[in-house]
Amino acid sequence: MDTETAPRAGVREWIGLAALALPAMLVIMDMSVLHLALPTLSRDLEPSGAELLWITDVYGFVIAGAMITMGTLGDRIGRRRMLMIGAVAFGLASVLAAYAPTAETLIVARALLGLAGAVLGPSTLSLISAMFQDAEQRSFAITVWMTSFMLGGAVGPLVGGVLLEAFWWGSVFLVAVPVMVFLLVAGPLVLPEVRNPDAGRLDLTSAAMSLAAILLVVFGVKEFAKEGVTWLPLLSLAIGLVIGALFVVRQRRLADPLLDMKLFANRGFSVSLGTLTLTVVFMLGSQFLIAQYIQMVVGMEPLESAVWSLPMVISGTLAMFIAQGVAAQVGKAYVFGAGLTIAAIGFAVLAQVDSGSGIGTVVTAASLLFAGLMPVSSLGIGMIVDAAPPEQGGSAAAVGETTQELGGALGIAVLGSVLNVAYHGGMTGSVPDGVPASAREAVADNLPAALEAAGRLPAETGAQLVSVARDSFAQGLAWIAMGAVPVMLALAVTATVLLRNGGRAGKSADQEGAAGETGETGKSTSTAGAAGETGEVGKSTAGTATS
Repeated sequence: MDTETAPRAGVREWIGLAALALPAMLVIMDMSVLHLALPTLSRDLEPSGAELLWITDVYGFVIAGAMITMGTLGDRIGRRRMLMIGAVAFGLASVLAAYAPTAETLIVARALLGLAGAVLGPSTLSLISAMFQDAEQRSFAITVWMTSFMLGGAVGPLVGGVLLEAFWWGSVFLVAVPVMVFLLVAGPLVLPEVRNPDAGRLDLTSAAMSLAAILLVVFGVKEFAKEGVTWLPLLSLAIGLVIGALFVVRQRRLADPLLDMKLFANRGFSVSLGTLTLTVVFMLGSQFLIAQYIQMVVGMEPLESAVWSLPMVISGTLAMFIAQGVAAQVGKAYVFGAGLTIAAIGFAVLAQVDSGSGIGTVVTAASLLFAGLMPVSSLGIGMIVDAAPPEQGGSAAAVGETTQELGGALGIAVLGSVLNVAYHGGMTGSVPDGVPASAREAVADNLPAALEAAGRLPAETGAQLVSVARDSFAQGLAWIAMGAVPVMLALAVTATVLLRNGGRAGKSADQEGAAGETGETGKSTSTAGAAGETGEVGKSTAGTATS
């Protein structure tokens, strides 16, 4: 089926998109909404330091670890069915988290939320691919989904701040309940059921290996960001990589693999995945550092900082919608190149910041960064899903979303570690003489420790310490931004060259899926064409979709 004959989505599909965008927003919102609640939560539940870390981290750990398994399971038992299961689980776990009487209960609730989020994520994205058969509409729908995903991270702190002004800390979790009820009511009415009728059995050993490998890698990189190079993150990372390698070997030998490794031989899939990974590393890593700069160098409160993060999300959102229209005319490869070049300009602006720059320079830089990188992320994850055969839509979506989780963890860990090294170097020999010997090592280690110590020192000494600490942090951020400029430019050239034969407007759907989107010319098999790929009602060579 080509683009000219592919049926265009109607009212039912657009209502379905709204039903899918809301849970996508909540999945990412639950990662950020908790941060503002930590002080009151700590007073009520009195968690230990280790328990507090697990409360904040276990959600993201479980999402990253379980997503590939849940995406593949959706291909087997039905993506709408998985979505409904995820909605019930997410709603119940949200209630458990809201009324958790102990820190241990909250940890369990957060883990269950992560498991439910791993069900919701790939189900929403793969259903969008099934509902929108027209390539242009599908690209727009994925952009809407990506926008909801990013908005969840931006509005999470705002929603949390408003709720905490009027209610107890658990109220931040109850936002999810009415959304999940809406999804359970509307889902069966507006969403098709899509599954692979020829799917084999789920290999539980592969599922366990996938979970273990990703959990260990994510834990290792997060510990690097917190503790630096110590034996625990090194051991976790090494074991995770070994299990990951064994997982790949096993998938190549199985008749029904959890993840078909042949997908990575597809240029569109692998190049888009690699570009998406690096994009997310720099986008979320720089977002994390910029948020720290606004709060600890500029001196804003968390809620005020969240308000100032909106311009970057708005600029990125507008750029995504503009980019999907431009991509239809000139090709996605050139939009990739342009977006990464704009990001390089943003990093060049960010490289000019110092401790006295104020909010204007950093918000301008961040807005340029997001305007360049968010379209690359949106188009990249769309190409990953489109490049996969239709019966593997759920697992392809899960790979793309798992990449985002890992990229975010790597970005925070790697860029955070580089900044810590730069900060420590800037503080060496610069700590004021009035700082006690017992505190000198801590204040030279990180900015929060320096700001806390300054409050206990005489006013003049404390002011000197704050000044040199903020200078060192800002200088480290500027150095990271300066180093990112050539990386973005090199990535822009590489992505444009490798994908320049793909994503052109006017190609047929099967050509765009098999040749244009994948970057492999000459491939014209249409067995994974638009009908199967999009979950058209009826049966294709690859999958079955029913209303």
